[in-house]
Amino acid sequence: MKLLRLSILIVLSTLAMSAFADDVVRDGNYRTIANVRSDGTIMDGNYRTIGHIRSDGTVMDGNYRTVGHIRSDGTIMDSSYRTVARLRSDGTVMDGNYRTIGHIRSDGTVMDSNYRTIGHGGSIRRDWLAYFIFVGFGK
Repeated sequence: MKLLRLSILIVLSTLAMSAFADDVVRDGNYRTIANVRSDGTIMDGNYRTIGHIRSDGTVMDGNYRTVGHIRSDGTIMDSSYRTVARLRSDGTVMDGNYRTIGHIRSDGTVMDSNYRTIGHGGSIRRDWLAYFIFVGFGK
């Protein structure tokens, strides 16, 4: 009976922790620079909300003002719908003039245009990570 109660407690604890789990954005030296919740809320290292990415791709600052847009084709735009970056399917990030500014590998490693590691995003969506590191919250 004690084993059953302990098993149930472990399962419930795991479920509770996963409901509030964050993905962590780290710099090239693995220092935490932000936490990204699955609902798109972006928090700094002290868990203060600094932004939001909605499911429709609208990017907002901490006060819910629209600051950008992420389209499903990888185009990243500012609040005036001007293209500021593009994320290609191979993880290459280009600026609005098609110059390569970085790369995001499938494992979440973020590199600059010279393939030097500048960050780590774990399982965070690559388009969100491209916005965070190259355009908005992480700059």
